[in-house]
Amino acid sequence: MTAYLLERAWVGGAVRDDVLVEVEDGRFTSVTPDADPRRAIPVRGLVVPGLANTHSHAFHRALRGRTQRERGTFWTWRDQMYDVAARLDPETYLALARATYREMAAAGITAVGEFHYLHHQPDGTPYDDPNEMGLALVHAAREAGIRITLLDTLYLSSAFGAPPQGAQGRYSDGSVDAWLQRVEPLHGIPDPGVQVGLAAHSVRAVPPDALRVLGEYVDDAQGGVPVHVHLSEQVAENDACREAHGVTPTRLLADAGVLGPMTSVVHATHLVPDDIALIGQAEAFASFCPTTERDLGDGIGPSRALHDAGAALTLGSDSHAVIDPFEEMRALELDERLATQQRGHWTAAELLTAGTSHGHLSLGFPDAGAIAVGLRADLVVLDPASARTAGTGRDESTVVFAAAAEDVRRVMADGRWIVQDGDRAEIGRELDDVISRTWEGR
Repeated sequence: MTAYLLERAWVGGAVRDDVLVEVEDGRFTSVTPDADPRRAIPVRGLVVPGLANTHSHAFHRALRGRTQRERGTFWTWRDQMYDVAARLDPETYLALARATYREMAAAGITAVGEFHYLHHQPDGTPYDDPNEMGLALVHAAREAGIRITLLDTLYLSSAFGAPPQGAQGRYSDGSVDAWLQRVEPLHGIPDPGVQVGLAAHSVRAVPPDALRVLGEYVDDAQGGVPVHVHLSEQVAENDACREAHGVTPTRLLADAGVLGPMTSVVHATHLVPDDIALIGQAEAFASFCPTTERDLGDGIGPSRALHDAGAALTLGSDSHAVIDPFEEMRALELDERLATQQRGHWTAAELLTAGTSHGHLSLGFPDAGAIAVGLRADLVVLDPASARTAGTGRDESTVVFAAAAEDVRRVMADGRWIVQDGDRAEIGRELDDVISRTWEGR
């Protein structure tokens, strides 16, 4: 057992001083505010629980700063994304993902939901181990010290029945049955830091009959298996879905039985009131990725309306245009201000809850996301006197509306310190090296 005295920590929905925590076998065994112990390791700073990144495409990290050239459009972004997707093999994917997850860890993220669809070789042929690419992601996260929910993704069509094209060939298993058969062995990974969930790429890429099969599986497995799906990220997707099926993407998912309390709809940007009601009635999660949604020009989703309808909000970094969970948290509020020309949609405590406990729950880690007895011992130590945070009150508003990833000094995951002050420069060098090698094809 190791005891730590947290100078100032967010516990039970409020910031408290002198919080004594005892950690044993990776979990909190006691949490005592206003303590004055004689034998405890002091932890100076403002401490919050580990943060959860609920939507990641690790290989997109190689695109940062490159897709903006010549002003950039969605199509230049997509072309470069396909280019990177065609270059990776299990070895290079492991290296790129590990560096990306180390960047996440340094930003305070202790669990990631990896929306994984780079399944096969570039020509679509399975590897000898058909899950080799997915296992590379698992190893990358565990080597970086963070937990992972591998969201193995069903992808059958380039758009509403059209066959996969080009780089998309490595995304597809050919049928929903082949996909389920390939995924089945992954559920036996004997690591408490690994969860395996399911994902449908989108209503564009998964036809209704396959969605219904997934919906049946959701009914059987809804007790705890995370299910994620991209939803209504762009207006064009909604228009094409109505033309093909006569309903919105949300209604299509609901009719197929895919919406449920362990379902996360990702982006959920362009919704009509009936869509919001369906998602809320299902008590589903809505994973917003504000920095990616603004980078791609997707739009501003109805976060508060979804919350008020019964959905729980979580946050992801998606394409990794930015990896900064504090920026994602405050963007929910700031984007709502832009959309409505009004302030005060979200409290700092609500946004911090979205980034911590709600996020971990949506990834199948209900025992994380808070500093509480019995939960996983995750701690994120922030500098409360940086140029950004100084004078801001040293409370949850400091965390959400002032702090940035650069203010993270130390990170503990499952009782082990995985990031120490000063690691950021080493992580930057690793990222620079692996991304350069990815583009050079070495």
